[in-house]
Amino acid sequence: LKLGGYGIIRMSQTLPSMKTELYLPFMVLALWGATLASLTCLQQTDLKSLIAYSSISHMGLVIAATSIQTQWSLSGAMALMIAHGFTSSALFCLANTTYERTQTRILILTRGFHNILPMATTWWLLTNLMNIATPPSMNFTGELLIASSLFNWCPTTIILFGVLMLTNSLLLTPHIPINTNKHTNN
Repeated sequence: LKLGGYGIIRMSQTLPSMKTELYLPFMVLALWGATLASLTCLQQTDLKSLIAYSSISHMGLVIAATSIQTQWSLSGAMALMIAHGFTSSALFCLANTTYERTQTRILILTRGFHNILPMATTWWLLTNLMNIATPPSMNFTGELLIASSLFNWCPTTIILFGVLMLTNSLLLTPHIPINTNKHTNN
């Protein structure tokens, strides 16, 4: 995905710049696709599928930023691709480690994992915080650059971007009670 995003950046520099009216359908499609991928993440039970759909969601932002062709949007797209390359690799590595220990990738079957391996749980937390773009991470820098360039380019993109960020931040919420074994209906 990241190599394809870089190819889109390189190829779009050879094309003449288009008007706002021509870019808007591509941007809406990219942001809508990213939002749908985030919503698909919310219903995943398989750990690797969850990480893969999260990557698709992030690449929707990269495509939207590449469509604008400003310095900030291209810098944000590059920063997000590089940061997400590190983060998604770490998430897949942690998913494999979890699979080797539990012999399953189903999220509900890996609950209570923090009691067995607390250090791995700490790595999961740190990597997920970087994946959802908390402020010290490079993902945050990329998403901030993309968001500011999207808002400068077309203020109506704030609606789709807001829905996308809301669904991205809710990715961890359904799984927190399952993984920490804190159910109210025991």
